[in-house]
Amino acid sequence: MPLRTQVRSRHRRRRAAGAAGIAGLAATGTTAGASTGVAAAGASTAAVLGPGWSLRRSSHVEGVVGIGDIGGIELLVADRLVAIPWLVHGFSTRTGGESEIGEAHVLNLGFTDWDSRVCVSQNRRKLLRALTAENMSLVALRQLHSDLIHVISKPPERRPQEPQSLEPAGGACATQPSSRPEVLLSVASSVSPSGAPLQGDALITAQPGLLLAAQTADCVPILLADPVRRVAAAIHAGWRGTLARIAAKTVGRMRLEFGTRPGDVLAAIGPAIGRCCYEVGPEVAQAFLGQFAMAAEWFDGPFDRMALGEEPNFLPWLSMVPPGHDVPPERVRLDLAAANRWQLADAGVRPRNITVSSLCTACRSDLFFSYRREGKQTGRQMAVIGIKDGGIKNGGIKNGGIENGGIKDGDTRNDG
Repeated sequence: MPLRTQVRSRHRRRRAAGAAGIAGLAATGTTAGASTGVAAAGASTAAVLGPGWSLRRSSHVEGVVGIGDIGGIELLVADRLVAIPWLVHGFSTRTGGESEIGEAHVLNLGFTDWDSRVCVSQNRRKLLRALTAENMSLVALRQLHSDLIHVISKPPERRPQEPQSLEPAGGACATQPSSRPEVLLSVASSVSPSGAPLQGDALITAQPGLLLAAQTADCVPILLADPVRRVAAAIHAGWRGTLARIAAKTVGRMRLEFGTRPGDVLAAIGPAIGRCCYEVGPEVAQAFLGQFAMAAEWFDGPFDRMALGEEPNFLPWLSMVPPGHDVPPERVRLDLAAANRWQLADAGVRPRNITVSSLCTACRSDLFFSYRREGKQTGRQMAVIGIKDGGIKNGGIKNGGIENGGIKDGDTRNDG
C-alpha cells in the first residue's frame, strides 16, 4: 500500500476514535472495572505520547480528575521540564474549549477570522486556569515566520481594542457580555514602544510572572529552559524560521543576555506536522541544501534531484500521463522536528536534554489544529512556558485540576 494511502487510512481511523482525545483513545476499562480501566488508560496513553511526555487533563469541576470528564482540556507536558520546580509549561490540544468548529467545541487560542475574540479570550483564560497561572501575564507575538527574537523583562504595553470589536457573532460565547473589564483586558494586544504589535517568533525571559507563548497549527513549537540561570524561552519554527536557524539563535541569545551555557539547557519540541505529511516543493529542498550539509537526512523522496534542480523526467512521454495533462510536480517530505533537534544539538544543547514529540498534527487533527489538513478554518494551539512568581502555588497543573486563571495576550494570523 502506498505511503500516502497508509497515512490517510490511519488518519481516518484516528479521527473516528479521537472524539474523546488522547485519553479517550487510551481508555479501555468498563464501568464495572473503572480502576483497572484507568490504569490501562494510563499505560496506553504513555505509549501514544512516546517517552518523556505526559498528558494532564483538567476537569471542568475544580479538583476533580478524570479520563472521560466532559468539558476538561488536555495539555501535554515534557517530563524533564515538569521536574523544574520554579517552571510552568504546557502544550495545548484542541479539546475542551469554548470556540466552535462545526458541532465540536475546541480550544482555539489564536485570533482567527472565523472565531470571536471573546471566545479566544475565554479559551486563553481557561488555559491559564489549567496551568494554575492566574497571576502570570501571557505574552504572545504577531508571528512572522522569521528569526526575530525578543527578550522580555516586563509585560509589554497593551493597545486596548474598541469595545464594539469584542462582540461575538454568535455561538458558544455569544452570551458573554463584552463590557466586562477582564474581557477588555484579555483582548488587548502586546505592542512595541512605537505602538505597533510586537512581532517576531521567539521570546526569552528571566522575569518571574511572564508566560511566554508560541502559537502553532503545524509549525514546530519549542520550549527551552535553563535550570541554572532560570531562563525560559518559547519558539515558533516553521520551515522559514528553521531555515533561518531560529532555535540555535535563541540559545545564542540566552547565552549573550543571561550567560546561559547551552549544555545546561533543557528543550521540548512539541507536536508539529510530521515527516509523514509535510510535503514541500523544490524551492524548500534547494533552500535547505544551501544552508545545511546534512539536509538530505531530514527529507523523504527525490531530495537530491529536486535540490539540484534536475528534471524528474527528460522524456515526458514516459510519464504515462494522458495527452494534454501536465505531469504532477514532484514533492518531498520534510522532518521539521528533526531539523530543529539538530540545530539545538549543534548549538551545544546535549541530545539527551532534548525531548521530541512524535505526534503529527496533520495525522492527529482530532487532537491538534492543522492548517495543512483543515485550511483556514482551523485554530491555533499554544506552547507556553514561564517562571513562577509568588502568586503561583506549587506550580504546574495540580493532578489535572483547574485552579485560577488570568489573561494578557498578543496576536497572530498566520498558517501556524
